[in-house]
Amino acid sequence: MPEEMKKEVAADKKVAVEKKGEVKPTDKKAEGKPGEHARPQHGRNRRDHGRMRRDERKEYEERVVDINRISKTVQGGRHMRFSALVVIGDKKGKYGFAMEKSGEVPDAIKKSLEAARHNMYNIHIVKGATIAHEVMGKYGATKVYLKPAPAGTGIIAGGPVRAILELSGLKNVVSKVYGARASINVIRATHNAISQLKSYRQVRELRGLVDEHHQPEEAK
Repeated sequence: MPEEMKKEVAADKKVAVEKKGEVKPTDKKAEGKPGEHARPQHGRNRRDHGRMRRDERKEYEERVVDINRISKTVQGGRHMRFSALVVIGDKKGKYGFAMEKSGEVPDAIKKSLEAARHNMYNIHIVKGATIAHEVMGKYGATKVYLKPAPAGTGIIAGGPVRAILELSGLKNVVSKVYGARASINVIRATHNAISQLKSYRQVRELRGLVDEHHQPEEAK
């Protein structure tokens, strides 16, 4: 074969190899880049959504106080249901409670939590994370006595009373339950006691120690 022909064939082979070498790397890079950037971004979005959902759920802390089984005798036999008593609160002066029924325990808890979120109450917390004064709450045959305590005492109470006091934000309270001890009645009596709490200004007004016409010199 003449040398000129050999040179032309070698040149053609070299051009073909260069073209192949240019195409392959570019294709791999083109395929690899979107995948490398898309996966982490997609993962971050999922984590962010998960964090947002967890933050929304933590708006109120939840506690299941009691679960009871309810049996009703009907014509076809016994009809079994469950009731769940739950207490929720934000530990900043808000709390709620509810008791709902359902055929399954998780459904009963879920219904109770939804009902508790729609029935929220406020509590007046004074310095030292305690209540302003002694109070007695009543519901049916149940009485609950609440007494303020100095800092460091903690909450001295049974399960239902402790649930409301802790989740509402109180830290130093002494309590005593008298009469019937049904959990729902104890919680309702505790709520009745909390609803009777008054602030320092309200107590002074009841005692006639606040002059509505008197204003400090700075306000004039």
